[in-house]
Amino acid sequence: MLVYGRNVALEILKKNDPIKKIYLQEGFNDKNIISLIEKNEFKPIYKTKEQINDLIDGNHQGIILDIPDYQYKSIQDISKKEDAFIVILDHLEDPHNLGAIIRTCEAAGVDNIIIPNSRQVGITGTIMKTSAGALTNVDIIEVSNIANTIKKLKDEGFWIVGTTLSDDSVDYREINYDGKIALVIGNEAKGMSRLVESLCDFKAKIPMFGKINSLNASVASGIMIYEIIRNRK
Repeated sequence: MLVYGRNVALEILKKNDPIKKIYLQEGFNDKNIISLIEKNEFKPIYKTKEQINDLIDGNHQGIILDIPDYQYKSIQDISKKEDAFIVILDHLEDPHNLGAIIRTCEAAGVDNIIIPNSRQVGITGTIMKTSAGALTNVDIIEVSNIANTIKKLKDEGFWIVGTTLSDDSVDYREINYDGKIALVIGNEAKGMSRLVESLCDFKAKIPMFGKINSLNASVASGIMIYEIIRNRK
């Protein structure tokens, strides 16, 4: 998998994660990155700007790393903490949303992220770039069925909180978030599936005061994640 950008490169080099190849644009002069490359005894491949552009369609900032594909965790790796906090993504389609949510989850100390293995954007270089390298510090669990996973989590003592604007939802600030919490974020256009929504213990809504009646998935995630953290302190 090709990943790119200076923040991403720094995170991967700092953690000494496996790297197959490093491509640098001629004239690349980031001293911190160069120092880490030399420290780890990598031999970067220098290319012209045009050659680098041919490898990646994105803002590569003069550096591209070829790394092994992301290794997803399994449901057996879910946090066992008494106050575990996980985020479930119900078939997101926009890689920029996923990357931004991963970045927020890492910053907030979310224990795990769960995504389905079909009809959902997977881990790509774009997501690594959008997450600013946070992906290297977050365990993402891939499952075949979100609804069945939620049932398993409920059996293990998790309270399921879904975001929706349905008539029976309540203000997100009125919910008690003590204990094990799994926050569900729905698809950008359709929201949560009907089955997933029916499995939620709490349905939370973020009040809208303007003319637009919904928020971007990553923005809604950020609001919910930090409210849950604030509420639990």
